[in-house]
Amino acid sequence: MSAFEFDAELSSCGASEPFALRVIGDDMLPEFQDGHIIVIDPGGMVRDGCFVVADTDSGYIFRQLFIEDGRYILRAMQPGHEEIELGNGLKDIVGVVSQRAGRRRSEHKRYDV
Repeated sequence: MSAFEFDAELSSCGASEPFALRVIGDDMLPEFQDGHIIVIDPGGMVRDGCFVVADTDSGYIFRQLFIEDGRYILRAMQPGHEEIELGNGLKDIVGVVSQRAGRRRSEHKRYDV
């Protein structure tokens, strides 16, 4: 599962500074492989279909965001994973994925262009 522990109070990053996380698991394949590094922009543009890190009832999670009928829904790219509806909408989103990096240069990709 692409979940992780994150403590904003212990982080040395400012609230609006981008930060990096490592993808763990295969629920976001094929776009994000286990071990990829993703850069999260807390001030990034939130839009339908973007990749986000969100604060949910069960902890922080990395998923693709879908906006449907005013509802904010998180979905894994791999089937068989539970959809998560964000109860507080945009307030639950920690940041938007702006970049992905892997072991090879060909695995690097920007999402904020």
